[in-house]
Amino acid sequence: MSTESPARLAVRKTYKLFIGGAFPRSESGRSYQVHSASGEFLANAALGSRKDARDAVKAARAAVGKWSGATAYNRGQILYRVAEVLEGRHDQFVSEVKAAEGVPRKEAAALVDAAIDRWVWYAGWADKIAQVHGGANPVAGPYFNLSAPEPTGVVAVVAPAASSLLGLVSVIAPAIVTGNTVVVLASTDRPLPAISLTEVLATSDLPGGVVNVLTGQVAEIAPWLAAHMDVNAIDLTGVTDDTLAKELESAAAENLKRVIRPADPDWNADPGVSRMLALLEIKTVWHPKGV
Repeated sequence: MSTESPARLAVRKTYKLFIGGAFPRSESGRSYQVHSASGEFLANAALGSRKDARDAVKAARAAVGKWSGATAYNRGQILYRVAEVLEGRHDQFVSEVKAAEGVPRKEAAALVDAAIDRWVWYAGWADKIAQVHGGANPVAGPYFNLSAPEPTGVVAVVAPAASSLLGLVSVIAPAIVTGNTVVVLASTDRPLPAISLTEVLATSDLPGGVVNVLTGQVAEIAPWLAAHMDVNAIDLTGVTDDTLAKELESAAAENLKRVIRPADPDWNADPGVSRMLALLEIKTVWHPKGV
């Protein structure tokens, strides 16, 4: 009598979108196949649509008040909790980064370590950015003149195509740590680390709607985000086609969106605070000193 275990069929996932803290199917009902760097089938991902983009922006806008109104300390604690959950799923992310980017497991582990460390680094800035880049201004007169950074609002992000986790964290964390909410269009070819990150966010203390993640074709979804009148800024880091980038910049100009498009960012370098500052507005108030 044979003692060998019977062969099992692989249970392949069909992943959904992440909007408003929930995991809805794409309203289009479409999906597409995700393959590893070596061509192996990994899973199916939802093929997002214009309607999905509108729903994600609506969820992000609804979350702005509560998230931007939270104390900086509280936002930092929530981001740190996300890093803790990431650390607990370390091996899963290593496997997904390895498959997505086609790198050795040791290199994938180093990229995951760097992504978690970067998330913690940004969490630490939550209650410090206002102290470093705000403060009292010297004026001639009996007044207090105070400047403080405030969030821009809803930020659309086209995630980096090449760096599936470290680059992803490097564009999401600096946006939300200061009180913005985001709609992220994940890498079309390497979406699984982004999708797994949504599962981490859903099981942390991050309020629903602060981060919303769409999967699908950049050329199909990004124009609607760029033209959406309720999006305040757009990060085009993941747009590699110059013609498309110019079209998106033109669409963003309709409501004077802030546009971020760094040239060939080095995700392993010290990120600095420039990306955080690009998504902040400095508000200044005057107040009489009294007698």
